[in-house]
Amino acid sequence: MKKYLLLLLLGTIVSCASNYGQLTYVTKLPHKLTENSGMVPAKDSTVWFIMDRGNPDKIYQVNYEGDLLKELKVKNAKNRDWEDLATDGSNVFIGDFGNNSNDRKNLTIYKIPDPNLEKGDYLEAEKIEFNYPQQTHFPPKRNKLLYDAEAFFYYQNNFYIITKNRTQPFNGEALLYKVPAIKGNHEAQYLGSFVPPKGKKNRQVTSADISPDGKTIVLLGNGTLWVFTDFVMDNFFSGGSLKTIDLGVYTQLESVSFTNNNTLFLSDEESGKTGRNLYSFALSN
Repeated sequence: MKKYLLLLLLGTIVSCASNYGQLTYVTKLPHKLTENSGMVPAKDSTVWFIMDRGNPDKIYQVNYEGDLLKELKVKNAKNRDWEDLATDGSNVFIGDFGNNSNDRKNLTIYKIPDPNLEKGDYLEAEKIEFNYPQQTHFPPKRNKLLYDAEAFFYYQNNFYIITKNRTQPFNGEALLYKVPAIKGNHEAQYLGSFVPPKGKKNRQVTSADISPDGKTIVLLGNGTLWVFTDFVMDNFFSGGSLKTIDLGVYTQLESVSFTNNNTLFLSDEESGKTGRNLYSFALSN
């Protein structure tokens, strides 16, 4: 009987572990973060999160045990559809460019000071506004729904924005744009496009990041990582090496961020009985 119970326990552990595919479970995120959409790790073993459309204009600090430590109101900002976070090592940038219907004309990136240094309960945001010059109709025809975005990163005084394809019929194409990381209203510079290799899911890009040494770029999809190396900026889609990694888990993965040059944090939204988790993944796997 004892042997049977031990085997049953081991089977349960293996089964539970397999639910996360290649990802390593770190913690369950707080209930407030059911629709978490972007994150940046801090140096004090905490992570800052945002949530997407319809949620408060706030940024949330969580530790590796899943405790909600702090909420900071972001003033001079409106959560129309916050989709990703980026950092230059000091400031944090909020990508308010979610555009499901491809009809927005108020695309914005908010710059806020390092939230780890804030002693109060709010931060002041600076606006960096932009538009896609190639988009001339709001919304465009269904086969041109190319201007939603959930992914960007900061590199050498610029933002690199990767769009989320919503074309009907779906063709998978993601566009790459560059926007200066300075206050103002900018025309985004088109750099190129990328059609993710076919996989088990629909190949939409939901988050992105660049390693601290600037040598690796990752794009996140539903159950997939696309890893770019040996590239030359600005258009990292062209040339270099591309590795496609099937993560083996198909929850609603919404955010990816480097913690060092080889390790990633990932998170997913809550959907039914799955998600709202923080995971880690080593690129050497």
